[in-house]
Amino acid sequence: MRPDDIAELIRTALPGAHVRVESEDNVHFATRVVSTAFAGKRVIARHQLIYAALGARMGNEIHALSIDALTPDEAAARGVA
Repeated sequence: MRPDDIAELIRTALPGAHVRVESEDNVHFATRVVSTAFAGKRVIARHQLIYAALGARMGNEIHALSIDALTPDEAAARGVA
């Protein structure tokens, strides 16, 4: 998969999210997702939302995914988008 494909799947599942996906080999990926959907959720619940968006692709086309899932306030506090 390409990083753009993964980003689009996440954006579809989390409308309004700011999504950045990077990969050097199109198998191992790193993503930062900033979404209001994460408000009040623990890290595991945030990751589960992203895994649900990617479905069966996890473990298949996507061998590994590093996730940084933030609310807009958390992203602002870190100075990231």
